[in-house]
Amino acid sequence: MKNIAFILCLCFSIFKTQAQKKPENQLGAWYMYNGSHTLTDKFAIKTMAHFRYFKFISKFQQEIYRLGVNYKISKKTSTTLGVSYAKADLIFDIPSPHLYEWRLYEDFFLTSKWGNLKTKHRFRLEHRFIHKNTTIDETKNWIRYDLNIQYPFAKNWSIDVFNEIFMNLDSSKRFAQNWTGGGIINKLNKQLKLRIGYFQIKTPSKILKRIQLGVILNTIHRKK
Repeated sequence: MKNIAFILCLCFSIFKTQAQKKPENQLGAWYMYNGSHTLTDKFAIKTMAHFRYFKFISKFQQEIYRLGVNYKISKKTSTTLGVSYAKADLIFDIPSPHLYEWRLYEDFFLTSKWGNLKTKHRFRLEHRFIHKNTTIDETKNWIRYDLNIQYPFAKNWSIDVFNEIFMNLDSSKRFAQNWTGGGIINKLNKQLKLRIGYFQIKTPSKILKRIQLGVILNTIHRKK
């Protein structure tokens, strides 16, 4: 009887240890920079750098950089054409070859406002050129739709919630990911904001939980 109890305890301990090593059981973190740099009344440069981890400050998952040119169509609409580069470790807690990827993307933005409530719709077509290892290369085409809602609740403070869905146009199973979350934004001055948030990444096989810590920089370089 003691042997059975010991075996059961050992099995439970092993199961618990293995479960803790799964990425969906980790609270990861994204450290983010997002920038918008206005050049003229119509054109702006969009910049981004994200550093993403399976755990809060360890276990590298992905780094991604993005650069784009934005054209303002009207007060409520704009479009961006850009390129991004990413490096990723797809397997948690196991040494594995990194994935390298270039992306071309086209964005269309639609914004609206009801009183203090601001909404932004972003439609993105993304062309992904993925280098998995020395012998495997892939090309994927994704379409993404993001809805972001922001509301100020105090001077220089606001909250936001968002939902973004990813569809793989090259697969019979279209659904790829869904990101849902929210955060708090503190406006330090006209150019700089800080944001802290939490969101979940839902895929067909798992749900990942992430903290977001971000810096938002908006600069204006047009002549007055």
